[in-house]
Formats: sequence, structure tokens, C-alpha cells
Amino acid sequence: MTAYHRRVRSGCAVAEDTIVVSGFRQGLAFALATLAQQGIQRIALEDPGPREHDIIARRAGMDAVPVPVDDDGIDVGRLRETGARAVLLTPAHQCPTGVALGPSRRRDLVAWADEVDGVILEDDYDAEFRYDRQPVGSLQGLTPARVIALGSVSKTIAPAIRLGWVLAPARFVAGIVEEKRLSSRGAPGLDQEALALLMESGRFDRHLRRVREIYRARRDVLAAEAERAFGPGRLHGLAAGCHALLRLPDGTSEHAVVAAAATMGVRVNGLGMYRFMETSPLPPALVLGFGNVTENQIRRGIRILAKAASE
Repeated sequence: MTAYHRRVRSGCAVAEDTIVVSGFRQGLAFALATLAQQGIQRIALEDPGPREHDIIARRAGMDAVPVPVDDDGIDVGRLRETGARAVLLTPAHQCPTGVALGPSRRRDLVAWADEVDGVILEDDYDAEFRYDRQPVGSLQGLTPARVIALGSVSKTIAPAIRLGWVLAPARFVAGIVEEKRLSSRGAPGLDQEALALLMESGRFDRHLRRVREIYRARRDVLAAEAERAFGPGRLHGLAAGCHALLRLPDGTSEHAVVAAAATMGVRVNGLGMYRFMETSPLPPALVLGFGNVTENQIRRGIRILAKAASE
């Protein structure tokens, strides 16, 4: 795993830095518990951001505070105001807005971590599925002493394969290993052997190239249909991942569109579902996943969403 991360994501972790876990959330729970035991009491989270991370942080004994996200990723200036010494973010393809953490923000984030003796928890969300260039480099390669990188094969292979990893600075490894020892008997050994063989043989790379083209084709259909139904410039976050953000016309009720679409057989989430707390208004938008639907389903779904938005 670490050899792949170094080659593809520009990381610098080695095997001794790695803890294999049963999925991203288990790794996150172990990492947060370890940080709390080492005196880090407050963690900042992206707002909007992945759901339930605030709950996981509080269960680990930490205070969780929101930090807004804009077109360049998390606002590091606002992060400095929180008093947090840890931050959890999705820098490769932000969930749910789809933006990538910009180069200047990456530098600012590293500077913040040095200033506060802080820790960056990097959720490697959607990093393998980039359509405009090579995968974005991992933050772990920029400042390995400050970054805990977490990932899994839930999206690259299948959610049913419960394998993930934590790449941690040396000072946190023992604590995370102890959390794992006390909480589980370990991750599935046969699955680990199979994944290692896939990576070492090159089949994992070939698999990713194949599914990347499948997702690219679905993304292109989504973009064309959304532009036809809603007009240009409404769909965002298309450069990577398996979801996009559809901005609805101003004044549209996000909740009403979601409810109306559901009655017609299309299930989507509104952007409000990803809010940490209602600290500031956001324009109405829908989060559209396209990874597990066919191109015909995408066409039908957009037509139904357009009808729901017009009612």
C-alpha cells in the first residue's frame, strides 16, 4: 500500500507508518481517540462536509467546530480563528462541493499546523478518480510529521470489501495500534493478501484506468443533460470523483425538490444535508451521484429533477 501511495500520490510513508483497518471510519475513530489521548481537544471540520464526522469526533471526546469551504477548499484563515489543533478535510475532491484544495491553501494549511503544533487528517476521498489530470498529490507528502492520511477501497473496488489504512506519523502509530487491538481482531487477512497481489501485479492500476473511463462517460452524460435541463454553469465539481453539485435557481426550495423527486423515483440529497450547522446561508443545490447508475438512468433522473424543480 505505501509503495503505491508513494508512486501515485507522491506520499512518503513506509510500512512502519501503516495501520490496516476495516474501512475509513474505523481508522478515523482510532486516530481521533489517539489524538484526544495526546491532549488535542478540538478538531475543525469542513462545512459543508462529509456527514456524521462531527458525531464521530464527539464520541472520541473531542469538540468539533465548523470551518467554511469556498472555491479553493477550506478557509485556513477561519480555521486559525477556531482554536483547533486538528482538522479533518477532503482535499482531493471536497465532499460535497467537489473543489480541490488549492496550492496556496495547501501551503497555508501546513503553516497553520506548524504554528499550532497541529495535525491534519487527510480523508483521501475520491483521489483516484480525476478526469482532467493525474491524481492530486497527497498532503502526507508535503508534511509527513503533521498528516494522518486515511483511505479505503470502498470506492475503488467495492464497499463490501472492508479494508482501509491509516498512514500516521511515528508518534501516533502506537496509540492507533492500541486502539485497534482493543476494538477488533484486525482487518480480513485474505482480503489484504488479495489487495496486495492486485497492487503488486499492476491489475489494480488497470482496474482503475478502466473504471475511470466508465465514470468519465457517465459524468459527460450528466453534464450534457444538466446543461440541457438547467442551463450552463449549474453543475460543479466535475473534474473528479463520482458526484457533482447541481446549483438550483435562486429561490428554489431545496427540500421541496428533493421530496418531489423522491415521489417520482429519484433519490438525491440536498446540500443542506452536509451542513455541520446552519452558520451561514448556502445557495440551494443538489448532490448528484453518478458512480452506480447507468447513462440511461442519469438521463431519466435529470429530466425528473428538472420537473421537480419547476413545480
